[in-house]
Amino acid sequence: MEKRVVITGLGAVTPIGNDVESFWTSLKAGKCGIGPITHFDTQDYKCKVAAEVKDFDPLQYMGKSELRKYDLFCQFALAAATQAVEESGIQNTLPPERVGTYMGSGIGGMATFANEQNLLMEKGPRRVSPFFVPGMIINMAGGLIAIKYNFQGASIPIVTACATGNNAIGEAYRAIKHGYLDAVVAGGAEAAIIPIGVAGFSNMKALSNQEDPAVACTPFDARRSGFVMGEGAGALVLEEYEHAKARGAKIYAELCGYGVTCDAHHITAPHPEGIGGAGALKMALEEAGGCEDYSKLYINAHGTSTPLNDACETKAIKLALGEENARKCMVSSTKSMTGHMLGAAGAVEAIACALAVKEGVVPPTIGYQEPDPECDLDYVPNTARNAQIDLALSASLGFGGHNAYLAFRPVAE
Repeated sequence: MEKRVVITGLGAVTPIGNDVESFWTSLKAGKCGIGPITHFDTQDYKCKVAAEVKDFDPLQYMGKSELRKYDLFCQFALAAATQAVEESGIQNTLPPERVGTYMGSGIGGMATFANEQNLLMEKGPRRVSPFFVPGMIINMAGGLIAIKYNFQGASIPIVTACATGNNAIGEAYRAIKHGYLDAVVAGGAEAAIIPIGVAGFSNMKALSNQEDPAVACTPFDARRSGFVMGEGAGALVLEEYEHAKARGAKIYAELCGYGVTCDAHHITAPHPEGIGGAGALKMALEEAGGCEDYSKLYINAHGTSTPLNDACETKAIKLALGEENARKCMVSSTKSMTGHMLGAAGAVEAIACALAVKEGVVPPTIGYQEPDPECDLDYVPNTARNAQIDLALSASLGFGGHNAYLAFRPVAE
């Protein structure tokens, strides 16, 4: 018998807030988290702005001796997971082998790799840290969470570029739905705003070169010119519904659908007709039981602010829903506020969807001024909207052709 899956805990470290409350308040207010890059000197770089996490204190979540051992993406992951686990109250309510950790990252410890490579070249192999490898590998984020809470179920690090967060949550959903686990801490983390990271994305011509933060990331707008890098982490505690109900847990929303496809088209560009994205959307929608009233459907789009993505994603939504239904639904890109958090994006956007469903508020697409004929849906421009949301879909698409959609709805008894 298939199980229902609900969300009982949330945690976030983002460019617009280092916990869920501040993150959600900022989203509803349309706060922009983009600003000049402070992590390094950008004098020789075309790209000058990013969405950096501000005032993050890892000592709230780990001891001082641990900080030098683990990359910043691991610190972000542990912080978000700690928030989610503590809020959920899941610890010690299940046998430890029934709780898993599905925490992914698109890139992992790039900063640690770069720093240790510099040490090797400048001072020789004896100066490379013994914590270099365990501190940077992607699976360590989930490993640290499991160690902290003694979660002995499957610990699986998903790596699907910018679809990572959604795939981690989706695979965790399937593990609970089909009875392999009873609860999972799922999400994604990223910390790649470093010289080589920005240089790599910039030289691909993927990044916006706008220096004004207000116009650097304008999803679905005719002026869009590239994405803005973000960083941080998001974590959700997914739990089998009957167990959550029996212990009186706070339930945010039900996770009710998951769709995943691959374009099999190009290493970085989306399929020009949006076929893969449309397929993933349809899969998630069908598993959720469909939509009776498309005016009550909210789609948190991938919405990166690149010319290719936003046009292709609009096509995908129309292809999946039909032109008439697509025009009825509400679509927004919260990346207009958080920047593109890469492997963490899907996780924080899943949090946004869960809260949108619970509170009946659709976060806006800020910076939207000039309509693009190729992007002609309702993008909830500039101001949050109060609305009844019967179903929310969250899209994440990644290099390599990865497409992943999640579906959320209010919890019905």
